[in-house]
Amino acid sequence: MGFEDLMEHVARGFELIGVAVLVTGLVWSVAVAVRLWRGAGGRRAYQALRELFGGALLLGLEVLVAADLIRTVAVAPTLEGVAVLGLIVLIRTFLSFSLQVEIEGVPPWRRALTSGATVLSRAAAPAHSPSPGAAKHSD
Repeated sequence: MGFEDLMEHVARGFELIGVAVLVTGLVWSVAVAVRLWRGAGGRRAYQALRELFGGALLLGLEVLVAADLIRTVAVAPTLEGVAVLGLIVLIRTFLSFSLQVEIEGVPPWRRALTSGATVLSRAAAPAHSPSPGAAKHSD
């Protein structure tokens, strides 16, 4: 078994893992959604289904792109293969961006305004803090 055969098997392994992630993600998402449907209602169940499966879809796409990358670079490094890989990466990037905006509800450049330290600092800040030069003077 040569190097190219080994890399082809590795790429196939990545493809199998990617498909397993997608199938497992779908089954898990549906199971959680059904459980939520019974307890919290349809709206929350639908939201959970979209968020969970969207995350599984993103992860599955990443693994499948890794398989394509291994196959293109290590197995058949042709100009046509690299062009196809570039197109796949562009499509995956667009899908990933779109899915992430759908899941989180905000574009990545606005995410800092709705999460993490920014939200905590706003919550902990006093309602009105005077500017440093506005100290009260008593006569």
